[in-house]
Amino acid sequence: MACSNGASKGKGHPVGRPAGQPVGQEFFFFNLFEPTYLKGNRSTGGSTGRTSGWLTGWPTPTNMRFPKSLTILFPLLFTLLIPFTNAATFAVLNKCTYTVWAAASPGGGMRLDPGQSWTVNVNPGTTQARIWGRTNCNFDANGNGQCQTGDCNGLLQCQGYGKAPNTLAEFALNQPNNLDFVDISNVDGFNIPMDFSPTTAVCKSLRCAANIVGECPAELQTPDGCNNPCTVYKTNEYCCTDGPGTCGPTPLSKFFKDRCPDAYSYPQDDPTSLFTCPAGTNYAITFCP
Repeated sequence: MACSNGASKGKGHPVGRPAGQPVGQEFFFFNLFEPTYLKGNRSTGGSTGRTSGWLTGWPTPTNMRFPKSLTILFPLLFTLLIPFTNAATFAVLNKCTYTVWAAASPGGGMRLDPGQSWTVNVNPGTTQARIWGRTNCNFDANGNGQCQTGDCNGLLQCQGYGKAPNTLAEFALNQPNNLDFVDISNVDGFNIPMDFSPTTAVCKSLRCAANIVGECPAELQTPDGCNNPCTVYKTNEYCCTDGPGTCGPTPLSKFFKDRCPDAYSYPQDDPTSLFTCPAGTNYAITFCP
């Protein structure tokens, strides 16, 4: 199954960041009855329901009996389900000439010297996920410290998102229609060139490897990176905080788009930036490809 742009299949329905929410708190949400991709902010909601136990009146594990035909079908059904329940593997490789402290949410973090790699396994059904790189970090023996770009609350083992600017590989796995949704985003700015490619399916490879830091407009410059204009100005024009259709490309967002056509340049850039792969695909993320 070839990879296709999500918006062309009616998946794109962006939502801007609510006022007062920090940059970078993006999410993937899917309505299981009307599959819709929403990219924006949301607060984490709780859920209720039984996770164990047997319903009253149902047979218990000790007295359940199945027809012989079902006992034959169960192994076959289990085999068919395996491809949809295995974790996806993300192979993260540092091809930069400098050390990158890779980060994943979920997944934690890892120091990668030039040529080193790190494997991150992500459960099916995971949404709001991202992998990025951090630069110029210093951590003590307990994993506490700070990074110049991409820092995540001063922890080597990230427990949340990173601080802008950071180039992002974003994904939501095993979503409706058995699809993964993937993208590279500069909505939180840019700090490290990146390639985000499938390794086990025929899908589009994404890359943002231009000299964005070296060519960064003066008003967006920051040490070791290039800020997105939303980070700097925090207005609807750049952050789309007033909702769908209230913002569009700007000269500053076009600076990113011209150099990385497949990457998000502003929050409602879905039509040219959101892509799909078959669920169960494994991926490679390369810094400085």
